[in-house]
Amino acid sequence: MERIDVALIGCGRMGQIHGSNAANHPGLRLKYVVDPRQQAHAGLCSRHSAQAVELETALADPSVRGVLVCSSTDQHLTHALAAVDAGKTVFCEKPIDLDLDKVLAAQSRFRSASFQLGFNRRFDPHFLALKHKLEAGVIGPLESLHLINHDPEAPPAGFIPTSGGLFKDFTIHDLDLARWLLGEEPAQLYTSASCLVDPEIGRLGDVDTARTVIKTGSGRLCVISNTRRSGYGYDQRIEAFGPRGMLAAGNSQLNTVQSMTENGITSAPIQPGFADRYRDGYRAQIDHFAEVVHGRATPSVGYADGVAALILAEACAESVRRGSVVKL
Repeated sequence: MERIDVALIGCGRMGQIHGSNAANHPGLRLKYVVDPRQQAHAGLCSRHSAQAVELETALADPSVRGVLVCSSTDQHLTHALAAVDAGKTVFCEKPIDLDLDKVLAAQSRFRSASFQLGFNRRFDPHFLALKHKLEAGVIGPLESLHLINHDPEAPPAGFIPTSGGLFKDFTIHDLDLARWLLGEEPAQLYTSASCLVDPEIGRLGDVDTARTVIKTGSGRLCVISNTRRSGYGYDQRIEAFGPRGMLAAGNSQLNTVQSMTENGITSAPIQPGFADRYRDGYRAQIDHFAEVVHGRATPSVGYADGVAALILAEACAESVRRGSVVKL
């Protein structure tokens, strides 16, 4: 397979994951890394023989046909548009931006772009298998969903002001999953939220625990459970209900060994965080991106999905403020 040159913008936590996956992919070569922090890009460049350059240099190189945007959230839109305008195939971490109006204003520039958005949970093999069984009619027509997304512990309080808040930073993954699995757009939602984990999060104007109920036009229901602290690991589960039964995607454990003694049955903890739990999904994302860069596929999740998820995230916050159902 021909290895096509790509550039990475941003070497933070997600940049390290996506950059390494791209560099190790048989159809991609990580040529450039764009990040002003030498301590952030040094290891990645050294391991994969990539070159640290300015953004303009990377975008001007005609051999670079793909760009991975993994910069800070407030720079996603700016960097994605720069790459789109340069004619590159773009992978962008979620969300496109925290400001829905800015995203909508850029619609015409995205219309003909080859743009993939980083909703990684659609690529998780467990969740994908559940979706395939849903589509095959194993439990009959879907009636309701239960999505559980619980972080193991709260982030540092300093993360909160720039995060976009619980709904745009965290719940947005579940809102995208809900659309993907329900197979139709939400017609209304209601969200109730509290600050139960860390009082500092509340002082900074955010919430850390929420329950959201979504209803579609046909009456399908989805309940989303979110918390910034589980106390037992990274809890990621889906339950889907239909007239002929239930489909469930459970948690991934560190190993499958069980100990059975007179004191009972014990097993390994569930995965401690997102990087381990979604490792396969992140790789599958880049597999799909490589197919798009090579011209063998079109992005399966893109700009319109990003807009829809942002609309729903803002509706969650509005519902909390108003204490009522929000019509969509």
